[in-house]
Amino acid sequence: MFRRCCDYGGVNSLVAGFFRRSIQKQIEYRCLRDGKCLVIRLNRNRCQYCRFKKCLAVGMSRDSVRYGRVPKRSRERSGEERVSTSDSSATPPDPESCPAYELILSVAQAHASNCDYTEEATRSIVRKPIQSPVFSLPNVQPCLIEEAPPAVKSSGLGKATQPPPSSNGPEVASSTVENLESQRIWLWQQFASHVTPSVQRVVEFAKRVPGFCELSQDDQLILIKIGFFELWLSHVSRLSTDSTFTFADGTFITRQQLELIYDADFVTSLFHFTSSFNSLLLGDTELGLFSGLVLLSSDRPGISDVKAIERHRDKLIEALKLQTSRSGLETGSVLAKLPELRVLGAKHALMLDWFRLNWDKLRLPPLFAEIFDIPKCEEDLQ
Repeated sequence: MFRRCCDYGGVNSLVAGFFRRSIQKQIEYRCLRDGKCLVIRLNRNRCQYCRFKKCLAVGMSRDSVRYGRVPKRSRERSGEERVSTSDSSATPPDPESCPAYELILSVAQAHASNCDYTEEATRSIVRKPIQSPVFSLPNVQPCLIEEAPPAVKSSGLGKATQPPPSSNGPEVASSTVENLESQRIWLWQQFASHVTPSVQRVVEFAKRVPGFCELSQDDQLILIKIGFFELWLSHVSRLSTDSTFTFADGTFITRQQLELIYDADFVTSLFHFTSSFNSLLLGDTELGLFSGLVLLSSDRPGISDVKAIERHRDKLIEALKLQTSRSGLETGSVLAKLPELRVLGAKHALMLDWFRLNWDKLRLPPLFAEIFDIPKCEEDLQ
């Protein structure tokens, strides 16, 4: 149905005409706002750079214009006999289909402007390890992020999650436990400092997902807080290997370090997900739509307006189906990752219990503590 109303693989003829002219005339556009303009039907002519960028984001191909839609007189000169379909003879847009296209554009732009893990953002990233302090035995005190000593290890921290057996009595064993706890606390603080920038990014993304701001503030808060870890994990997957997670600034945390923060089984589940998710080869547009579906989960505990969320979610599913069909991806394989993420999100919430109990030993960014409901003071316990 969508393809009937469009002359460029599902794209409105006016948009296709703009894109074709840009390619054929080799026009180079510039943006005065760092390439982050919001492009919708009403203001699409304000910034041609961002309009052209959106065309690429939803799958429009330079080669298709250059070779697939050569002017008729050029084809006659080359001896080709194919019949040309001009813009003037294009079928008028179908009002049932164009909203789906607008939704794809809106979510793709929201994702591109508010995600540090896009293809463009990660192209030139320089990886570096978390700088871990050297802990000594005995009597180790928790080390704050800003107090980390210059003597550091680049890897190997947390290779053992259980204290090694000791022949020197309970004093040494107790010191070893304290040392591991101090490492865990310090690593958690490092982890928090690198994840916190993504919290604000997710909030800004959510505000630009069509329909989200129509929900009550309570429902918005629930969706963001419960869905954040799932959103972050789906984004950071792009920079994961079988042994590391890399944050947006290039700093990476090892599998062994994550096992010290959480536990080995949970970390194994995380890496299994990131590996299988990467195998889908999602582009930024597909990942943006997927993120919208993760966000708009109507069955989160405490949600009041379930029907409104389901209504917006259904539109996103249709948009994802349309986009994946154009990209040659399996929609079912993408949607199957949603319940996998849900399980990991629930397990992660349980993993936070230790940190909530030991809140007084932690120094966390306020935004990070808020998103995961970790107390910051005695009043938060009331």
